[in-house]
Amino acid sequence: MKRKVVSIDENLCNGCGLCVSACHEGALVMVDGKAKLVSDIYCDGLGDCLPGCPTGAIKIEERVAEPFDEEAVKARAAAKAPLPCGCPGSMATTISRAKPAASSPAAEQTRATSALSNWPVQIKLVPVSAPYLNNAKLLVAADCTAFAYPDIHIRYMQGRVTLIGCPKLDEGDYAEKLTAILSQNEIRSVTVLRMEVPCCAGIANAVKRALVNSGKMIPWNVVTISTDGEILEE
Repeated sequence: MKRKVVSIDENLCNGCGLCVSACHEGALVMVDGKAKLVSDIYCDGLGDCLPGCPTGAIKIEERVAEPFDEEAVKARAAAKAPLPCGCPGSMATTISRAKPAASSPAAEQTRATSALSNWPVQIKLVPVSAPYLNNAKLLVAADCTAFAYPDIHIRYMQGRVTLIGCPKLDEGDYAEKLTAILSQNEIRSVTVLRMEVPCCAGIANAVKRALVNSGKMIPWNVVTISTDGEILEE
């Protein structure tokens, strides 16, 4: 039968994974850093995934396709069937660590203290007119970076206003909120802290688009952290 289903342009797909999160039917997965349609039967053709795509890689096309099977979608969800996902961010990995030295009173006295200078920290919760934003250096960090990189407070949060988010799990796009923050405040610089997994590209892309949209091409840089807590690129 001829009906509407999603079409993905792999050349435009940046691997952010936002479409996968937006698809309630589980029709999309990440394979080798690109969004893929699992099967026509899981796609209802309504296009909930379209607004989540920052690059316009997803479109709705009308073509010959198998009918949408709502029962198959429900059965798959109920069985929690594993998805054929090749995204490194979904792979279970055990990271071996050296055993820490035994705790001592001296060690307790020299332990690191928090460098967090603002609250809330979630991008979507931070008020655009928050007084701490004016004349601030921003750190826009993916959620996982705080757990992967041990010196985040000393090396990146100190002296900066911290905003965090996860482009794969949060609904919508950060670019609009970040554009408003940049437009309405005198921001001095932006540092983006992301993980090496493809879906984390979404947070860096959102900052880039916000800078362009606001017309404020201030100094900015992207730091990439590996899943075992090393700096890959700075």
